[in-house]
Amino acid sequence: MTDSTSSSTPTLPSEDWSRFEPPGGVLVWIIVFLEIITFGTGLGVFLYQRGAEPALFAQGRDLLNQPLAFANTLILLTGGWFMACCLEELRRDRSPLAIRWMVGAIITGLAFLLLKSIEYTEKIQHGATFGDDAFFTLYFALTGFHFIHVLVAVLILAYLARQLKRGRFGQDRFQDVEAGGIFWHLCDLIWLLLFPILYLL
Repeated sequence: MTDSTSSSTPTLPSEDWSRFEPPGGVLVWIIVFLEIITFGTGLGVFLYQRGAEPALFAQGRDLLNQPLAFANTLILLTGGWFMACCLEELRRDRSPLAIRWMVGAIITGLAFLLLKSIEYTEKIQHGATFGDDAFFTLYFALTGFHFIHVLVAVLILAYLARQLKRGRFGQDRFQDVEAGGIFWHLCDLIWLLLFPILYLL
Protein backbone atom coordinates (compact mmCIF):
# COMPACT_ATOMS: atom_id res chain seq x y z
CA MET A 1 0.00 0.00 0.00
CA THR A 2 1.32 3.40 -0.95
CA ASP A 3 1.85 5.77 1.94
CA SER A 4 -0.57 8.68 1.43
CA THR A 5 1.82 11.06 3.06
CA SER A 6 4.44 10.44 0.41
CA SER A 7 2.12 11.64 -2.38
CA SER A 8 1.09 14.86 -0.67
CA THR A 9 2.04 18.12 -2.32
CA PRO A 10 5.34 19.42 -0.90
CA THR A 11 5.14 22.72 0.91
CA LEU A 12 7.66 25.50 0.95
CA PRO A 13 9.58 26.05 4.14
CA SER A 14 8.06 28.85 6.17
CA GLU A 15 11.06 31.11 5.58
CA ASP A 16 10.59 30.84 1.79
CA TRP A 17 7.22 32.60 2.01
CA SER A 18 9.01 35.79 3.02
CA ARG A 19 10.08 36.14 -0.59
CA PHE A 20 6.46 36.86 -1.52
CA GLU A 21 5.99 39.62 1.06
CA PRO A 22 5.87 43.10 -0.53
CA PRO A 23 8.30 45.86 0.52
CA GLY A 24 7.32 47.26 3.91
CA GLY A 25 4.95 44.38 4.66
CA VAL A 26 1.36 43.66 3.71
CA LEU A 27 -0.29 46.03 6.20
CA VAL A 28 1.14 49.24 4.78
CA TRP A 29 -0.05 48.26 1.28
CA ILE A 30 -3.56 47.63 2.58
CA ILE A 31 -3.44 51.14 4.04
CA VAL A 32 -2.20 52.54 0.72
CA PHE A 33 -5.01 50.79 -1.16
CA LEU A 34 -7.70 52.08 1.22
CA GLU A 35 -6.32 55.62 1.21
CA ILE A 36 -6.21 55.76 -2.59
CA ILE A 37 -9.84 54.62 -2.71
CA THR A 38 -10.81 57.23 -0.11
CA PHE A 39 -9.09 60.14 -1.83
CA GLY A 40 -10.17 58.88 -5.25
CA THR A 41 -13.79 58.97 -4.08
CA GLY A 42 -13.33 62.47 -2.68
CA LEU A 43 -11.80 63.72 -5.91
CA GLY A 44 -14.61 62.09 -7.84
CA VAL A 45 -17.14 64.04 -5.78
CA PHE A 46 -15.13 67.22 -6.36
CA LEU A 47 -15.10 66.70 -10.14
CA TYR A 48 -18.81 65.91 -10.16
CA GLN A 49 -19.65 69.05 -8.20
CA ARG A 50 -17.37 71.12 -10.41
CA GLY A 51 -19.30 69.92 -13.43
CA ALA A 52 -22.54 70.92 -11.75
CA GLU A 53 -21.29 74.38 -10.64
CA PRO A 54 -18.43 75.36 -13.00
CA ALA A 55 -18.63 79.11 -12.32
CA LEU A 56 -18.49 78.67 -8.54
CA PHE A 57 -15.55 76.28 -8.74
CA ALA A 58 -13.66 78.53 -11.17
CA GLN A 59 -14.13 81.43 -8.79
CA GLY A 60 -12.96 79.36 -5.84
CA ARG A 61 -9.90 78.12 -7.71
CA ASP A 62 -8.90 81.71 -8.54
CA LEU A 63 -8.89 82.50 -4.82
CA LEU A 64 -6.33 79.78 -4.09
CA ASN A 65 -2.62 80.47 -3.75
CA GLN A 66 -1.14 78.54 -6.67
CA PRO A 67 2.51 79.62 -6.10
CA LEU A 68 2.35 78.47 -2.49
CA ALA A 69 0.79 75.17 -3.54
CA PHE A 70 3.47 74.70 -6.21
CA ALA A 71 6.18 75.35 -3.60
CA ASN A 72 4.59 72.70 -1.40
CA THR A 73 4.63 70.30 -4.34
CA LEU A 74 8.38 70.78 -4.74
CA ILE A 75 8.85 70.40 -0.99
CA LEU A 76 7.02 67.07 -0.85
CA LEU A 77 8.86 65.72 -3.89
CA THR A 78 12.15 66.71 -2.27
CA GLY A 79 11.11 64.95 0.91
CA GLY A 80 10.28 61.83 -1.08
CA TRP A 81 13.76 61.89 -2.61
CA PHE A 82 15.31 62.34 0.84
CA MET A 83 13.40 59.28 2.09
CA ALA A 84 14.54 57.19 -0.88
CA CYS A 85 18.14 58.21 -0.14
CA CYS A 86 17.62 57.24 3.52
CA LEU A 87 16.56 53.72 2.59
CA GLU A 88 19.42 53.37 0.13
CA GLU A 89 21.96 54.30 2.80
CA LEU A 90 20.32 51.95 5.28
CA ARG A 91 20.57 49.05 2.82
CA ARG A 92 24.29 49.85 2.51
CA ASP A 93 24.61 49.70 6.31
CA ARG A 94 25.39 53.41 6.62
CA SER A 95 23.01 54.35 9.41
CA PRO A 96 24.48 57.80 10.21
CA LEU A 97 23.84 58.94 6.63
CA ALA A 98 20.41 57.32 6.67
CA ILE A 99 19.50 59.33 9.77
CA ARG A 100 20.56 62.57 8.08
CA TRP A 101 18.40 61.88 5.04
CA MET A 102 15.44 60.98 7.25
CA VAL A 103 15.83 64.18 9.24
CA GLY A 104 15.81 66.03 5.92
CA ALA A 105 12.53 64.33 5.03
CA ILE A 106 11.08 65.33 8.40
CA ILE A 107 12.10 68.96 7.82
CA THR A 108 10.38 68.99 4.41
CA GLY A 109 7.24 67.60 6.04
CA LEU A 110 7.28 70.36 8.65
CA ALA A 111 7.85 72.94 5.90
CA PHE A 112 4.82 71.61 4.02
CA LEU A 113 2.66 71.84 7.14
CA LEU A 114 3.85 75.39 7.81
CA LEU A 115 3.10 76.62 4.28
CA LYS A 116 -0.25 74.86 4.29
CA SER A 117 -1.12 76.51 7.61
CA ILE A 118 -0.24 79.90 6.10
CA GLU A 119 -2.52 79.15 3.16
CA TYR A 120 -5.37 78.14 5.47
CA THR A 121 -4.89 81.35 7.46
CA GLU A 122 -5.11 83.40 4.27
CA LYS A 123 -8.39 81.75 3.29
CA ILE A 124 -9.94 82.20 6.71
CA GLN A 125 -8.90 85.86 6.85
CA HIS A 126 -10.64 86.39 3.50
CA GLY A 127 -13.80 84.73 4.79
CA ALA A 128 -13.41 81.42 2.97
CA THR A 129 -14.09 78.60 5.42
CA PHE A 130 -15.40 75.07 5.52
CA GLY A 131 -19.13 75.07 4.78
CA ASP A 132 -19.20 78.35 2.86
CA ASP A 133 -19.94 76.68 -0.46
CA ALA A 134 -19.36 73.41 -2.28
CA PHE A 135 -15.90 74.39 -3.48
CA PHE A 136 -14.39 75.40 -0.15
CA THR A 137 -16.16 72.61 1.72
CA LEU A 138 -14.49 70.05 -0.53
CA TYR A 139 -11.22 72.01 -0.63
CA PHE A 140 -10.87 72.06 3.15
CA ALA A 141 -12.06 68.45 3.48
CA LEU A 142 -9.58 67.06 0.92
CA THR A 143 -6.57 69.18 1.79
CA GLY A 144 -7.31 68.97 5.51
CA PHE A 145 -7.40 65.17 5.37
CA HIS A 146 -4.11 65.22 3.47
CA PHE A 147 -2.67 67.66 6.05
CA ILE A 148 -3.44 65.09 8.75
CA HIS A 149 -1.70 62.40 6.70
CA VAL A 150 1.46 64.49 6.36
CA LEU A 151 1.40 65.24 10.09
CA VAL A 152 1.09 61.53 10.89
CA ALA A 153 3.90 60.75 8.43
CA VAL A 154 6.18 63.29 10.12
CA LEU A 155 5.47 61.74 13.53
CA ILE A 156 6.18 58.26 12.13
CA LEU A 157 9.48 59.38 10.61
CA ALA A 158 10.47 61.14 13.85
CA TYR A 159 9.87 57.90 15.76
CA LEU A 160 11.79 55.86 13.17
CA ALA A 161 14.69 58.31 13.24
CA ARG A 162 14.92 57.96 17.00
CA GLN A 163 14.88 54.17 16.76
CA LEU A 164 17.42 54.26 13.95
CA LYS A 165 19.73 56.36 16.10
CA ARG A 166 19.43 53.75 18.85
CA GLY A 167 20.60 51.07 16.43
CA ARG A 168 17.31 49.23 16.14
CA PHE A 169 17.43 49.20 12.34
CA GLY A 170 20.24 48.27 9.99
CA GLN A 171 21.20 46.59 6.74
CA ASP A 172 19.20 43.45 7.53
CA ARG A 173 16.41 45.07 9.57
CA PHE A 174 14.73 47.94 7.77
CA GLN A 175 11.17 46.77 6.99
CA ASP A 176 9.62 49.29 9.42
CA VAL A 177 11.62 52.11 7.86
CA GLU A 178 10.56 50.86 4.44
CA ALA A 179 6.91 50.90 5.55
CA GLY A 180 7.30 54.45 6.85
CA GLY A 181 8.82 55.46 3.53
CA ILE A 182 5.91 53.94 1.62
CA PHE A 183 3.42 55.90 3.74
CA TRP A 184 5.48 59.04 3.14
CA HIS A 185 5.38 58.45 -0.63
CA LEU A 186 1.63 57.95 -0.32
CA CYS A 187 1.40 61.54 0.90
CA ASP A 188 3.38 62.61 -2.17
CA LEU A 189 1.09 60.68 -4.49
CA ILE A 190 -2.10 62.06 -2.98
CA TRP A 191 -0.81 65.63 -3.21
CA LEU A 192 0.20 65.11 -6.85
CA LEU A 193 -3.47 64.27 -7.48
CA LEU A 194 -4.86 67.11 -5.36
CA PHE A 195 -2.61 69.88 -6.69
CA PRO A 196 -3.63 69.87 -10.38
CA ILE A 197 -7.31 69.09 -9.77
CA LEU A 198 -7.86 71.70 -7.05
CA TYR A 199 -5.43 74.42 -8.05
CA LEU A 200 -4.92 74.25 -11.81
CA LEU A 201 -7.78 72.65 -13.75
